[in-house]
Amino acid sequence: MKVFIIIVFSIGSIFIFSCERKIDTIKKSEILTLPSVTARGASTLFTDSGKIQLVMTFPIMETYNNVESPYSEFRSGIMVEFYDGQAEPVGYASSKYARYTDKKKLWELKDSVIIVNENKDRLETDQLFWDQDKNLIYTDRLVKITNEDQTIIGTGFESDPKLEKRKIKNVSATIYLKEE
Repeated sequence: MKVFIIIVFSIGSIFIFSCERKIDTIKKSEILTLPSVTARGASTLFTDSGKIQLVMTFPIMETYNNVESPYSEFRSGIMVEFYDGQAEPVGYASSKYARYTDKKKLWELKDSVIIVNENKDRLETDQLFWDQDKNLIYTDRLVKITNEDQTIIGTGFESDPKLEKRKIKNVSATIYLKEE
């Protein structure tokens, strides 16, 4: 019986003393760097008077509210379909990365940015900003705009969001696609 008690005591001691108490503490500063909200594989629908205006789809969105200038980040890209009250999309915008800054009401699209408007004009660039307050999209990067008649390439761009009142600052090429 004494041998049994010694064996049980020895095994118990091994378990008690071999277990370490590893509780990692998370510092408050580390918590503040984590996203406040995370959404995966989601779509957001925006309407006006019951009519669809746009549908935004993204693989992942992370919102950071615990920072001086709150923002939402779409690290895996974003796709926006514009409806303007129509049954079918009239245009779209896509990029492999996007960021929205709340206070400035500023969107930044980066990496393979493509915008197509209702006239099927296609804008391609590496980086594009949309200032919602000014109702202005712009970039200082290389842009390419293609429609059924021509392709225009240049550096620097400003336009309204529908690409109707657009201006390429430094045009480097105009290629006509149809002969007259």
